[in-house]
Amino acid sequence: MQMARWSAPVILALLLVVGCRDTSKQSTPAKLYSLHGRVLEIDASKQQILLQHDAVPGYMEAMTMPYRVADPAAIAELHVNDQISASLALVPSGAELRNVVVTGQAVPNALPKVQYHVLRPGDTVPDFQLINQSGKRIHLAQYRGKVLLLTFIYTRCPLDDFCPRMSRNFAEIEHQLVGDNEMAEKTHLLSISFDTAYDKPAVLRSYGEAYTGNYSKEKFTHWEFAAPDAQTLTKMTQFFDVGVTGTDPQSIVHSLSTVMVGADGKVIEWLPTNDWKPIEVLAEMRRAAAQIPPKA
Repeated sequence: MQMARWSAPVILALLLVVGCRDTSKQSTPAKLYSLHGRVLEIDASKQQILLQHDAVPGYMEAMTMPYRVADPAAIAELHVNDQISASLALVPSGAELRNVVVTGQAVPNALPKVQYHVLRPGDTVPDFQLINQSGKRIHLAQYRGKVLLLTFIYTRCPLDDFCPRMSRNFAEIEHQLVGDNEMAEKTHLLSISFDTAYDKPAVLRSYGEAYTGNYSKEKFTHWEFAAPDAQTLTKMTQFFDVGVTGTDPQSIVHSLSTVMVGADGKVIEWLPTNDWKPIEVLAEMRRAAAQIPPKA
């Protein structure tokens, strides 16, 4: 399915790929699949839509089925015949749609209150500024000339299969890259927190030291942990398609967004779910890094 073209990206809901909640209530993480289809009916009272969708690789054939939409705000802004993409989450109660993105509007100019950017290869990443684990101001443009892998987390996330999983994946990639001097020189990792009220430099430093396994010896020369100010966070979450709701650490609902940025500052790959494999991302990073000419 080709994505519709418009002057501004249109998102109908904050991404709800991950619900970081009390683990006593959610012991089993949702299995996620990518889904694309057309809205046939909308039942706001049941928070449900009837969707005619394409085949879901690895799970089901193309068919028409009713689905619950996780975010009730999305229902109010959907229209019959909208083309959408979403994350199909398999939960104990059945299946639900999260990360609902309009890829083709049935009603022209029906824009939601907040518009999120749908990342595509070739998109230029803005030069966002952050404060890292050492209290140093950094900005994304400083990593031009390297392959940058970035992801969004928060240190108090209680669900093992989401933020901690992203950090473990990064730790695995970090271990492989820093063991190769040439690759270490051509790559960089960055974990960005959206819990700016709590994840101050000292917290990020402690969190990062634990995941690198170097603890007080960690120099953070290759993998950094950082957070933006509140104003920049809003712009970053919209550009990188990260939905965040709630402030209580046990009830923050957020999406995942892992992005590989090339040496030219443009998106190579966007990974919006939790099922990506470090070995595959590492291979893509190596391919991209191989295109970077050696320093004179």
